[in-house]
Amino acid sequence: MSAVLDAPLLSTYPPTRVTFVDGDGITLLDERGREYLDFAAGIAVVGLGHRHPAVLAAAHAQLDRLWHASNLFGTEPARDLARALSARFGGAQAFFCNSGTEANEAALKYARKATGKHGVIALEQSFHGRTAGALSATGQPAKRNAFEPLLDGVRFVPPNDIAALHAAMSEEIGLVLLEPVLGEGGVIPLTREFVAAARGLGALLALDEVQTGVGRTGTFFAFEQLGVRPDLVTLAKGLANGLPIGCLLVADDVAGAFSPGDHGSTFGGNPVTCAAALAVCDAIDDALLAHVQANGRRLLGGLRALPHVVEARGAGLLIGAELDTPAQSVVDAALDAGLVCLTSGADVLRLAPPLVVDARDVDTALAILTEVLNR
Repeated sequence: MSAVLDAPLLSTYPPTRVTFVDGDGITLLDERGREYLDFAAGIAVVGLGHRHPAVLAAAHAQLDRLWHASNLFGTEPARDLARALSARFGGAQAFFCNSGTEANEAALKYARKATGKHGVIALEQSFHGRTAGALSATGQPAKRNAFEPLLDGVRFVPPNDIAALHAAMSEEIGLVLLEPVLGEGGVIPLTREFVAAARGLGALLALDEVQTGVGRTGTFFAFEQLGVRPDLVTLAKGLANGLPIGCLLVADDVAGAFSPGDHGSTFGGNPVTCAAALAVCDAIDDALLAHVQANGRRLLGGLRALPHVVEARGAGLLIGAELDTPAQSVVDAALDAGLVCLTSGADVLRLAPPLVVDARDVDTALAILTEVLNR
């Protein structure tokens, strides 16, 4: 499959090999009419599948009423979504923006204002975004090097290394920023012990749930499985099922640091995206979460039996398979065979299908990967 001739866009992404024109459920359709099984979900975004009827109806209904009003005024969808997320969290205040990167920028600023400290502990291999602040806390030198000097004061420790975590702590550290599962850095789940140690450091604890949140790991928030309650949580990707939204949640007991004018977003809290996100929250119920857990176990077990798989790991339907061969070549071959999947580093195949995927879809994906990996 050759690369598709692209429009005159800046070269921030590799040349595309397929142009998708339609989607329904877990199926994508390209411009030639070929169907693909979507096990990427727009990089863990389209959690309820393409054109989910409830989300589609909510967005359409809001489009017929109000598209934008600015945050100088209130809107019903933003208010209702904040209440829904606060209830899920157990008491929090929300700031809405447009992406996970923006949500993490807000978290970094909030921690500085709340603590008066500029120091941050983050993880090696982590990914928090590509704007200056979020990139400063991203533990991948290849992504940072061309843009340095960035913000100072960030210390990186290996995932799940409690001794290194304690060694990095100092009086200057106001924030510990962690992904419960490192989505772009190898699909590495954090242990309960490591997160508990981070919680006990005395700094604000922020969990970047941009990729793990909104049911992706089998609970609404991944932190529900880790035995901690963070001070800050960032959400984005799956929150509005493909419409652009980001969110910083600040726990009630650490709220109050921001004052009017400290932060903002012109399009944050957009009524259409918030209406869609509220429909997503309503759809993430106990039955769907049990479905995610069951099919995640099925996918994980199937991957462990495949050739060239060294280790399979993850949580819910965010799964990584470490390979003894380059992952990108497997992703390319799978795409040629009708399966859309992702990489997470050079040698990790990442699978993040819509949460509504069923056992038959999992088995079909595994069959395609078996064929590809046996070549």
